[in-house]
Amino acid sequence: MTATHPKTAIVTGGGSGLGFAIASTFVQNGIQTIIAGRDKKKLDAAQQQLGELCIAKACDVSDLASLPGFVQQIIQTYGQIDILVNNAGINMKKDFTEVTDEDFQQVILTNLTSVFSLSREVVKHMLPRQTGCIINISSMAAQYGLPKVIAYSASKTAIDGMTRAMAVELSPNGIRVNAIAPGFIYSEMTAKALDSDPERKAKVFGRTPMGIMGQATDIGNAAYFLASDAAKFITGVVLPVDGGNSIGF
Repeated sequence: MTATHPKTAIVTGGGSGLGFAIASTFVQNGIQTIIAGRDKKKLDAAQQQLGELCIAKACDVSDLASLPGFVQQIIQTYGQIDILVNNAGINMKKDFTEVTDEDFQQVILTNLTSVFSLSREVVKHMLPRQTGCIINISSMAAQYGLPKVIAYSASKTAIDGMTRAMAVELSPNGIRVNAIAPGFIYSEMTAKALDSDPERKAKVFGRTPMGIMGQATDIGNAAYFLASDAAKFITGVVLPVDGGNSIGF
C-alpha cells in the first residue's frame, strides 16, 4: 500500500455515539472512513463534522439482502476495505417474560446476524489481499449478567464467541479480528438514565474501580489501536475498555 492511498474503513452506526467517536479518531489519523447507518440525515450531519475523509452511506444492516450490494458498491468506488468496525446495534429493556419472540429475533438480527453477514461479504474482498482488520463491539452484558436485556446479552455474548472463531479461521490469511467491550461510557443519554436511577448509579460506580465513566474517545482510541500496526500481533481478543468494571467488586 502506497502512502498516497489512505486506508479505507467502514464503521456501522457511525452517525452517533461510539460509532461517531470511532470514525472521528480514524479520520483524525488519516483513515478514509465510510459511516453507515439507517438515518441519512444523522449521517450527513456527522459527515459535515468529520470532513472530507468521511463518507456517509445509508445502509440498514438488518436488511441482510442489501449487504452484498452495499459492499460491492464500496469496493467499486474505493477499491478496497482495510478495516470494518461492526458497531451498529440496538438494545431493548423489558422484563424477561414480556420479551416476545419478535423482540428477541429483532435484536439478534441487528446485533449478531448482520455482523456475520456484513463481515462475510467484506472478508471475501480481504482474503485475496491477505490483509484486513475487523473490530466487533461487544458489551459488559457479555462479561456478567445484566437484568432486563436478555436478547442484548445473548447477542453480545455470541459476538465474543464469533470474534474468537473468526480470528482463528481468518488470521492465517492476514485478517485480524478483535472486539472491544465498552464499560459505562458518558453520554447525555447514559448520564440522564443514571441520574434518574440513583440505585443503579451507585452500583455502576461502586463496581468500577476507577470510579468514573469513560469517554467515547476512549473507545475511539482503542479501536484505532486495534486497527493499527501497533496491534499487528493481536487477534481474537475482547478488550474491555471499562475502568476495571468487568473485574470490579
